[in-house]
Amino acid sequence: MTDRCSFRCVYCMPREVYDNHQYLDRSDVLTYDEIARLAGIAVGLGVTKVRLTGGEPLLRREIGTLVSMLAEIEGVNDLAMTTNALQLSKMAGDLVAKGLNRVTISLDAIDDAVFKKLIDTDVDVSVVLTAIDDAADAGLGPIKINTVLRKGWNEDQILPLAEYFRSTPHVLRFIEYMDVGTTNQWVVDDVVTAAQVAETIHAEWPIEPIEAQYAGEVAKRWRYADGEGEIGLIASVSQPFCGGCTRLRLSAEGSLYTCLFAGSGTDLRGPMRQGATDDDLTEIFTATWVARDDRYSELRGGVAISDPKVEMSYIGG
Repeated sequence: MTDRCSFRCVYCMPREVYDNHQYLDRSDVLTYDEIARLAGIAVGLGVTKVRLTGGEPLLRREIGTLVSMLAEIEGVNDLAMTTNALQLSKMAGDLVAKGLNRVTISLDAIDDAVFKKLIDTDVDVSVVLTAIDDAADAGLGPIKINTVLRKGWNEDQILPLAEYFRSTPHVLRFIEYMDVGTTNQWVVDDVVTAAQVAETIHAEWPIEPIEAQYAGEVAKRWRYADGEGEIGLIASVSQPFCGGCTRLRLSAEGSLYTCLFAGSGTDLRGPMRQGATDDDLTEIFTATWVARDDRYSELRGGVAISDPKVEMSYIGG
């Protein structure tokens, strides 16, 4: 939806880089009509699940208008949003009324001091926790909670987070710190692996693996042996899943990406604004998808891969 965000998370939009960053001009960003048109074409090719991301999608003005446009597309069976939840409490009810089905909320710590250090923004963690409750009350639950772990920063939050969400319908998902883009100074030694997370939680509350809900699901699912809910582990670094990836990303200015770690995308905005027909755009979608050979996570460290890679704030997580 946008390359802008209200947080300055250290693994995504570090303040020293993004406080002086040149963001996209408004004229460069896709309009809601353009987004809905491209979503419709994607649905015609078999897409059934649409997710709104950012940056922070709730920063787009009248985002509910787009939600309603997408919800009206026949074939969209699951309309979701990933958000930092800063503005979610006041918007949740309207988003549900407009047709949003689910939200995924980023939450990297439950301790207030650790949370503020990670987002590098003066927002209390209670704002996000309240938003989770408000979103669930509005009908957006069960909610997925995404936690990115970075060694030396928040691995001590694994058990407190698990304890907080353990007896709720929400699903806490721990994500390995990834080398998306080039501004977060990623090194492999900063990764807390999914196996380490599972071991930490299992020692406190025994967990057992359960089957995926659908083909291409990125999170390995685990449930508590005592029946008190489930967690997800996303291991893009230690256990790559490139071969099963089914995701296609459309950036805010209309580039189509087949990988989170891509260096460049396929332009759709240009052809669309120059008069391309739906058939023309369908051909671009199809050619881009058929030609994909992305295996970055499988090849990481094994071969030289050109930089720069697209930033997470630009392409969505």
